[in-house]
Amino acid sequence: MVRNILNRIAAPIRGLHEAAYVLALLALLSQILALVRDRLLAAAFGAGGTLDIYYAAFRIPDFLFATVASLLSLYALMPVLSRLEEEHPGRMLSFLRQALVLFFVGMGIVGVVAFIAAPWLSHVIAPGFTGATESQLVLLTRILLLQPILLGASNLLANLTQMRNRFLLLAVSPLLYNIGIIIGVVALYPLFGIAGLGWGVILGAFMHMALQVPYFSSERSTARLPLSESLRYLREVLALSVPRTFALASSQISLVILTAIASFFAAGSIAVFMLAYNLQAVPIAIIGVSYSVAAFPTLARLYAKGERGEVSRHVETALRHLLFWSIPATVLTIVLRAELVRVILGAGAFDWSATRLTAAALALFVVSLVAQNVTLLIARTYYAAGNSKKPLYYGIVDIVVSVGSALALAALFHASSATRLFIESLLRVDSLPGTTVLMLALGYALGSIGEAAVGYVFFVRDFAIPQKRIRRLVFQSFGASVIGGGIAYLALAALGGGILSTTLGVFFAGLIAGIAGIAATVLLLHYLGNEELGEAYRALRGRMLTAPAPAIETTDIES
Repeated sequence: MVRNILNRIAAPIRGLHEAAYVLALLALLSQILALVRDRLLAAAFGAGGTLDIYYAAFRIPDFLFATVASLLSLYALMPVLSRLEEEHPGRMLSFLRQALVLFFVGMGIVGVVAFIAAPWLSHVIAPGFTGATESQLVLLTRILLLQPILLGASNLLANLTQMRNRFLLLAVSPLLYNIGIIIGVVALYPLFGIAGLGWGVILGAFMHMALQVPYFSSERSTARLPLSESLRYLREVLALSVPRTFALASSQISLVILTAIASFFAAGSIAVFMLAYNLQAVPIAIIGVSYSVAAFPTLARLYAKGERGEVSRHVETALRHLLFWSIPATVLTIVLRAELVRVILGAGAFDWSATRLTAAALALFVVSLVAQNVTLLIARTYYAAGNSKKPLYYGIVDIVVSVGSALALAALFHASSATRLFIESLLRVDSLPGTTVLMLALGYALGSIGEAAVGYVFFVRDFAIPQKRIRRLVFQSFGASVIGGGIAYLALAALGGGILSTTLGVFFAGLIAGIAGIAATVLLLHYLGNEELGEAYRALRGRMLTAPAPAIETTDIES
């Protein structure tokens, strides 16, 4: 029975929409676990010093993961591996194994250096921390340095996972990662204190990697790639990955700088910022990551074969469906932000003031939801084409705009009482302390929008993406979503009063309002003859009501 379950997890999946929806379902389950994780953290510690330390401790490990650990990552290796498989069948696996050995050696050296330098690095990422708080940050940072090694190795193994279209296997790994973190919160923290939180993260990262090891080990290469050839391909990978690594690091650089700024604000500011950031990451993981990950292997193969017209067609299809799901998600999240935060995080030490502040930050973050999802597809399309320089340029725009606007907005927020009162009233956080952190969330959102706007102009030109259907979709989806959001807001108002006095009442009020808003949006899209609505229905119906696709590898993407 266990073997059958594992075989089903490792079975290939056919079609862009089918693969994307399977990934979205598993991403939803993973994000549910992530929300349980955040609720446990919020209930146990509230928006205070302990969570500030916890989230600040991730900045250096996450930065190393986005930079050094990503030099041999999926998006740098996949185009080279695809071509190697085409030109020299059987040697691809040999090269991948050699790359894995090199990764462990390189990351081991970097990890030791970072461990020694942890006190200095911790002061850089949180200069506002002092005394015991800074010491705890150093301890937790040192433990978490194992995370980029384990997750980086897992991403290396994921190259083969994606080439075999084992999307379920790819999507199950994050579930295990979040389970490990939850174990750390529930079981290890009471035993080891704040260090237990770190060891829970390491447990999750280990399980993330371990799930893929048996399938990687079961593969057999038919030929060994000579060392000289391996070094040639490795140089090509690094030439692709260095710009891509800096592009990926752009968001991490922004987070490092914004975290450093938040360390000077009121206690709990980093916690509010990161909890809201994690909440806005849920629709990104479900929509943006699912479609871009599902599309990437086929795009890489099509480029390896020189089929540029097919690349344009599949990218246009993925882009339309990204927008189709992202626009309604943005509107409904803004309308239901307070209910979402209260139900997900509003327990234990996480009080009403923290709930209101986090909800306001979530609204500002989610303004850039469409931009962040589109940026994911833009970047992965360029990586599939073997062009990692342009996403780097777009990432630089993100850093400059996000950090620059956050500093400017924070200064304006303090200098102009009228501006501060207007923003606080608009977001319904007037009279609350610590509202300056909202300017960091707004700055991050503006950086994401700037990156997407610049990237999209060149993306459309470089890949000859037709715009007629996309413009029609944006008009239909935005109009229907605004009306649907208005209906959701009216439903909340009608359900106000006593029902909103308990968490269960807030949950059902938000659920009813959400269903009303979604139903109105769907009906309006149907009335407008929206093409993407029909495509989504057919793809979902085909996945749920027909027999599973046979376990074969395919490069086709169904639109």
